[in-house]
Amino acid sequence: MKKLLLTLALTLCLTAPALAGDLTVSAAASLTDAFNEVKTAFAKDHPGVTVTFNFAASGALLSQMAQGAPVDIFASADQKTMDQAAEKNLIDTASRVNFAQNALVLATPADNPGKIKDLTTLAAPAVKRIAIGNPDSVPVGRYTKAALTKAGLWDALAPKCIMAESVRQVLDYLSRGEVDAGFVYGTDAKQGGDKVKVIAEVPVETPVTYPIAVLAGAKDKKDAGAFVAFVAGPKGQAILAKFGFKKP
Repeated sequence: MKKLLLTLALTLCLTAPALAGDLTVSAAASLTDAFNEVKTAFAKDHPGVTVTFNFAASGALLSQMAQGAPVDIFASADQKTMDQAAEKNLIDTASRVNFAQNALVLATPADNPGKIKDLTTLAAPAVKRIAIGNPDSVPVGRYTKAALTKAGLWDALAPKCIMAESVRQVLDYLSRGEVDAGFVYGTDAKQGGDKVKVIAEVPVETPVTYPIAVLAGAKDKKDAGAFVAFVAGPKGQAILAKFGFKKP
């Protein structure tokens, strides 16, 4: 009987509609640290609103939303994924705004075991493993593949590439010294502290800009819009700058 009651209670919790004032934000993994601080600041200005985050690669978040995941706000690490969300009619396009810019960097573990100096030295035999985001679903991976292709290095380096499911997984590989090099955003390298060494900023054809938008199916568009406005406003921008993000 107790087991039955527990099962019923869990079912009710999972199917009950979220309360007004509760916001679910699906955000790119690279925003984890900055957005957690944004949440604290936003709560002070909006004490009746509770924000819950779901951090992952932008492509994975898009798939979740397309399958009906209850989300109020989406913050992507690239324009392409947000464009796809718009094509699927998942977002309120009028609410879409660019709120941050980042940089793609080549990084190594602190001791730089492969003695990497630039992109071309990645082809050296001593360099065995290079971590990149999966280009099929992770924006940093798409930026990386495009940059290496333009440099004429992709075909030679692809066999060495270890595919990660998010930029934070690449950072983990670097921090633990499990790869010789990796491509992350400048903000992620900063979070890596003294465990990660930035070798160079990598030129990209398309700027690494981050868009945010309210979902078309958001349960409380007023509060969701307030969060978007906060992120794009002076207080949100000051927090993002603290974590290394640039203005869009």
